[in-house]
Amino acid sequence: MPFLLAPGPRRKPSAPPLTPPPSHSGGESGPSPHRSTFRPDIEGLRAVAVLAVLAFHAEIPGLAGGFIGVDVFFVISGYLITGLLVREAISTGRIRLGDFFSRRARRLLPSAAVVLAAVAVAGAWLTVPLRRTDLEYDVLSAALSLANWRFVSQRTDYLAAGHDQSPLLHFWSLAVEEQFYLFWAPLLAVVVLCATRAVRRGRAVRSVVALVTGALVLGSFALSLHWTEDSVSLAYLGTPSRVWQFGVGALLALLPWHLLRGPRTLRLLCGWGGAAAIGWCVVAYDASTPYPGYAALVPTLATAAVILAAIPGQGERNVQGPYGVGRLLAGWAPRAVGRLSYTLYLWHWPVLVLAEARMGALGWPARTALTLAAVLPALATMRWVEQPLRRSRTVSELPRRGLAVGVSAIVLPVALALVVGTATLHLMGPATPVDVKGLPPGAVSGPSLLARAPGASAGDGPVVPNPAQARKDFPPDRDCQVAPEVTRSPECLFGAVDSPDRIVLLGDSHAGQWFSPMLALAAQRGWALQELVKQGCPLPQLAVESPQLGRAYRECDTWRADALERLRTGPKPKLIVIASLNRYTTDRQLLTAAWEKTLKLLRATGAPIVYIEDTPVPGTDIPACVSGAPDGAAACAFSRAEAVPADPLARRIASGAVPGVRSISVNPVLCPGDGPTCPAVRDRILLYRDDAHLTNVAAVVLAPRLERLLTDSGALPAATAPATPAAPAAPAAPGADGWTELLRDDFEGPAGSRPSPANWQYDLGTCYPGCPAPQWGTGEIETMTDSTDNVRLDGRGALEIVPTREGERWSSGRIETVRSDFAPPPGGVLRIEASIALPDVTGPKAAGYWPAFWTLGAPLRDGYTGWPGVGELDIMESVNGRDTVFGSMHCGVLEGGPCEEPVGLTSGPQACASCRTEFHAYAVEVDLGAREVRWYLDGRVYHRVSAGRMDAGTWKRAVDHGVFLILNVAIGGKLPAADGATAGPATEPGHPMRVDQVTVKVKVKGGEGGGGSG
Repeated sequence: MPFLLAPGPRRKPSAPPLTPPPSHSGGESGPSPHRSTFRPDIEGLRAVAVLAVLAFHAEIPGLAGGFIGVDVFFVISGYLITGLLVREAISTGRIRLGDFFSRRARRLLPSAAVVLAAVAVAGAWLTVPLRRTDLEYDVLSAALSLANWRFVSQRTDYLAAGHDQSPLLHFWSLAVEEQFYLFWAPLLAVVVLCATRAVRRGRAVRSVVALVTGALVLGSFALSLHWTEDSVSLAYLGTPSRVWQFGVGALLALLPWHLLRGPRTLRLLCGWGGAAAIGWCVVAYDASTPYPGYAALVPTLATAAVILAAIPGQGERNVQGPYGVGRLLAGWAPRAVGRLSYTLYLWHWPVLVLAEARMGALGWPARTALTLAAVLPALATMRWVEQPLRRSRTVSELPRRGLAVGVSAIVLPVALALVVGTATLHLMGPATPVDVKGLPPGAVSGPSLLARAPGASAGDGPVVPNPAQARKDFPPDRDCQVAPEVTRSPECLFGAVDSPDRIVLLGDSHAGQWFSPMLALAAQRGWALQELVKQGCPLPQLAVESPQLGRAYRECDTWRADALERLRTGPKPKLIVIASLNRYTTDRQLLTAAWEKTLKLLRATGAPIVYIEDTPVPGTDIPACVSGAPDGAAACAFSRAEAVPADPLARRIASGAVPGVRSISVNPVLCPGDGPTCPAVRDRILLYRDDAHLTNVAAVVLAPRLERLLTDSGALPAATAPATPAAPAAPAAPGADGWTELLRDDFEGPAGSRPSPANWQYDLGTCYPGCPAPQWGTGEIETMTDSTDNVRLDGRGALEIVPTREGERWSSGRIETVRSDFAPPPGGVLRIEASIALPDVTGPKAAGYWPAFWTLGAPLRDGYTGWPGVGELDIMESVNGRDTVFGSMHCGVLEGGPCEEPVGLTSGPQACASCRTEFHAYAVEVDLGAREVRWYLDGRVYHRVSAGRMDAGTWKRAVDHGVFLILNVAIGGKLPAADGATAGPATEPGHPMRVDQVTVKVKVKGGEGGGGSG
């Protein structure tokens, strides 16, 4: 940016220009009449440039093209700096590079160092640790004038997307300018050295430099056009593609405009036309404008026109005139802003970004206010840093002193960044890759992500991976998730590469995140895995734009066609697994048609096809958030509605509209329940590596669940050596009575021990994970625990579930079977039975007691939503210590419906005077052949619900699937209250429900299913 003006005192516009120094060569070969006189209009033009940039960053409506202010700066810089160097070369015969870089160092670097140091310190306070480490790297690159290349690498790397914006992003333009002059000044010095013996040295220098400049302008502009077409980030931030704008300014200083004597009207039109064009760009350009490219010609040439309009012609001393645009720009206000433009540019963007890091996203009025507030530190920096060093005779006396100031200004922020960054890295822990072999196994089903021991909690400790590890926790698939510019995937075979059988993983990076589990499933079966994945490329045949390339994503269309053709002509896969981000368009009809085109080609292969429903998209940098809330990752939960929208393809597959394609989803465990938010961390597993993709660790622990879903769908045969322990297998043959036993637990074990973890797991707290129904959905007041104070074996062959109280706080126990696949065979019978003695307490001491033995439908475990449609069978319930028991069936819809919810289809109270003091047998049978459910008390049927009481769909959803069993003692809630009592001071804790045994068995229909089984 043009922050080094030509030396010379500031004068009022009416002051006469300085007399050019005498030339040793005479005539027009002497110093150019583009003399070193201070140009107040250019100082005002700098105000226009900085205000445009500030308006753009403040997001003021209608000024979205304010980014062209940087182009204005580049042209001004090229004009002023080249003019200064050429005048020195003509006057002295050489360019003193030491003096030049000394002036720039003491003028630019100290102010930049103050801002960098302030950002490094403020970032340590205002930003989260992971963002802090990124920021310190930004400080390093900005201090070393390499910021533009750091941001190029980030913006062209698809896998690095999703990070928050850097408060030092604006340093890219300063880096471009410094890199240009590190090349330009020495080049001019060499040219001048070669021209020193010319008779007309001034003309020779200007001619040679103009030729070199012209060549650079043409080459750089051509490169800019090419990069704009190929990679916008590189074109916008790269130095080579911006050189031509400095060159246009340089040509203004080099060509003999001073020999021209154009009419004043033409100068007026030139100046005002340029100013109008700059204003038009600010209003007309926006993020959709291909930039820089041809579009950058307008602000670049417009700036040149404004500068040119005020260059004096032959014999002229002042061409501003009363009506020229230069007169307006030379006014007090524009010049005041122009003088402040450098420090204001330095300060405004960090103020905006760091404020949003603390307060969240802000609207344009707040951003505008913050931008105006940045004037204060900008004024302070100019007053106490920039101007004193610029005017200091001590510093300016010797070039080495100015250079020393510059070096110090670089070393200070670098040292500060290293100190803060190192401390932050130490705080966050190691960034080394996670050893996935040491991860706990994932759960095959149920609400938990991990297959921890029943009753065990996730425990305390750091999340895995830690935030620093999560950022780099990519699938270990080498370069097989091909980058945006690549048009064909490598072979990318993994596992048993010589096997004729293979799984094909196909799609974009949301398919690529499943690489590790798919490789494990293939390896278990001795198959190969082939990965055909392209970053940011939708698998449905949609035409999209690439944010990394900044243009139409033609490479995606080529890659997709090639991948589908390879599948068509290659060996038939054993399974094709597809996945894709479903947010490339909001047009549902267009998306549906695009999917159908792709699926038609995939179905033609004849291979089974499974679509993995798209995982939640947090939309925010999850590792950065978690790094700032290691003990409260709940603060990083994100909106369910935005992260998990309805998946149109999954819905169509479920409706049968997409034959030959199955759909599975792990979203019920990634975003459990139906609450408003989804978690960022589950069971201490950090789920996301950025704002949209799962960590590889999360994908690995989901492998057992994926395997179950794939095998249940029929798309994948079971492995011969399962990766996770299988559920206990049922006996191969039924017993003599025709019943096949699936489960029997007699609760044998030492007194005070826990029930068998092979059979039972604990429900904890006051709701299922995600809390879809607080207080277990019934208003209970207890907290369920895994303490042996609440759930234990009595040492005499019985299980005890004991409610306890500490002060006003009630605790109790609730356990359920690990297995959830207890289901009647087709046309057969499922029988569930338990021998139970109810809590031996009655009267006021029993108020609020609510013991129960019951079942829930297995589909509930995938998210714990869908009640009561998934079915609930209350085999035994009793409340308030009454000498009665009852059974109920819940199904259908939440209110009313065929199952008369919320009461359900109940038996009503059944007298049982000894149920509190003796064991009694409670059983339920689901008889698909007879199409009814029967309840038994000691072998006697006391309640029936037939399929005829409801529609076929409600019946099927309620009973024709697996169930899991639950034993619990609740305290308080809606049912005890409806019976006329509630837990209070008189309620006596410590009375257990005792369970002697639980049995589950099935019978294939061929004999009577009724009658007790003892």
